[in-house]
Amino acid sequence: MKLTPIQKMQFTGPICIAGPTGCGKTAAALAAAEFLPVEIISVDSALVYRGMDIGTAKPTAAELAAVPHHLIDIIDPLESYSAAQFVASARQLADEILARGKLPLLVGGTMLYFKALFDGLSEMPQADEDLRAELDAKAAAQGWPALHAELARLDPVTAARLAPGDSQRIQRALEVCILSGRPMSELHQVRSLGVDWPLISLEPSDRGWLHARLAKRFEQMLADGLVDEVRALKARGDLNPELPSMRCVGYRQTWESLDSGDFKSLPERGIAATRQLAKRQMTWLRSMPQRQVIACEDPQAQLHVLAALQRLLRKSQTSAQPSANASHGPA
Repeated sequence: MKLTPIQKMQFTGPICIAGPTGCGKTAAALAAAEFLPVEIISVDSALVYRGMDIGTAKPTAAELAAVPHHLIDIIDPLESYSAAQFVASARQLADEILARGKLPLLVGGTMLYFKALFDGLSEMPQADEDLRAELDAKAAAQGWPALHAELARLDPVTAARLAPGDSQRIQRALEVCILSGRPMSELHQVRSLGVDWPLISLEPSDRGWLHARLAKRFEQMLADGLVDEVRALKARGDLNPELPSMRCVGYRQTWESLDSGDFKSLPERGIAATRQLAKRQMTWLRSMPQRQVIACEDPQAQLHVLAALQRLLRKSQTSAQPSANASHGPA
């Protein structure tokens, strides 16, 4: 397969590269940067956290220096980062990158972020830390099933799909109800406009290939010092296992091992959790019929991604050109 660099192109919009964890998205994006003037916008809810490098498979310092990256290392693990924040940042960054004459390449596996981009956002209120503290205190006194019963009175539709012990989602649903005065289920039906950006998806046709790759990668994370990384985060004293950052796959299991002293089962638990994440990501992807699928286990997967990018870019150039019948002065 022969590829030629595209020169002097007016980029008309971003292109997205998605796929389950471990499928080779980062490598494909970096390969694309050798042929195209790209800037990468990370679509990853774990890469936003500073100090979480090994367990998130964060790009290396050399990779970050080789190609401009955005939305990596932007918040502390104590903070939260929402899909709404991501969409606002991604859209602004895409405009700025296009204005620089470069191609915005959105790369990652947080499908909620992609879904929010493509389908638009519901008009949800921002998180309120004081209210969350009140709900946490109430749950400590009465139990989450009691708060689930309260949610059932305020928003029976949302409560029906949540387990009585699903503390994170019960808290958020109650927060939305209290702050907005409207059920979350109703607000989900009111959405802002989404985007229509092309999506290339790296997906395994052989699940066994991906499973073997994920197992090897988690074992390498352990060898690279994942336990020490989580130990240092835990030693800060202001983090806890219920924070979104510490619920990331790999970090939750390692924190549990640090609490229990059981490190023998850590590889098995971490690999199992990573497989479950990949399965959820694949389920999300199948709900995006606009995607162009490339088999990630194909030895030429990167070349196929680059070829797909060039086809999409040439197509966008053709559609952006004025009609031959229109008068635009001398040729």
